[in-house]
Amino acid sequence: MQTPLIDPFARAISYLRVSVTDRCDFRCAYCMTEHMTFLPKAELLTLEELDRLCSAFVGMGVQKLRITGGEPLVRKGIMTFFEAMARHLQSGALKELTLTTNGSQLRKYAAELAACGVKRINVSLDTLDPAKFAEITRWGRLPQVLDGIEAAKAAGMQVKINAVALKGFNENELFSLAEWCAREGHDLTFIEVMPMGEMGDVGRLDQYWPLKDLRATLATRFTLIDLPDSTGGPARYVRLAETGQRIGFITPLTHNFCESCNRVRLTCTGELYMCLGQEDMADLRAPLRASAQNTDLETAIRDAIARKPKGHDFDYSRQAIKGQMSRHMSHTGG
Repeated sequence: MQTPLIDPFARAISYLRVSVTDRCDFRCAYCMTEHMTFLPKAELLTLEELDRLCSAFVGMGVQKLRITGGEPLVRKGIMTFFEAMARHLQSGALKELTLTTNGSQLRKYAAELAACGVKRINVSLDTLDPAKFAEITRWGRLPQVLDGIEAAKAAGMQVKINAVALKGFNENELFSLAEWCAREGHDLTFIEVMPMGEMGDVGRLDQYWPLKDLRATLATRFTLIDLPDSTGGPARYVRLAETGQRIGFITPLTHNFCESCNRVRLTCTGELYMCLGQEDMADLRAPLRASAQNTDLETAIRDAIARKPKGHDFDYSRQAIKGQMSRHMSHTGG
């Protein structure tokens, strides 16, 4: 292996989040407008280019790959990419290959994903009410997602549920969500919605449900035991004494995970973001396409990591960070 990727603050970069598509088969109200304009195909990295890029990162010490979107499983031919990444698991260079999904395609792909070595997945699920699910996702159907989760369990994968906390939407499902996850054997993470700007006709500030309030409500029914668990990411964990399950809280406004941040994010167009809360990025598509050799690409990656900041600074006054950020934060959790 080459010299590991170390940022200016002596943090080893061992976790890469990779978006393989901007497309999704849902239109969640806090994430996308109903009539989205997606990127031209030529701008997207091909699956072969994604393989080459991810393999370069693995060669430089990345040990965990999380595949995201959009919805990663709607990308045509995506299983060839998972099969390609499986070789790094088999060699031992990669310790974990995982994905965050809306669950809609899990029935179709669960067995293949498990065969590629995917052992854990995150499923985004904000409500167990079919009517509310259809409302928040616009195009989604809850039975299809629950069936997909069952398929993932049957294939031997551990499922973690990610629920965005939305005031006036799923407040009254706090206990039912937690109890359902306990019965099904799922960990559960709540994500604080980021109160920034308008997304179609949905006002973010109206939806803002601080996780400290959610946690206080949870504590009225359950005994919360703080856990030291850390994935190098933004989640803070408790265990519910009564059920034994682990509950995570992701509060993107706080800086409580920056000191141990070991991750970077790659978009489906080859832009590398060194910090979720800052807009500085490096274009890796140009060096990737300029040469069949990886020399310039690896130099570009190292130069980018050398610019990774110590922490983030969300500035809502600029309204510059694009949509999908609430769910992007959920993609960082564990």
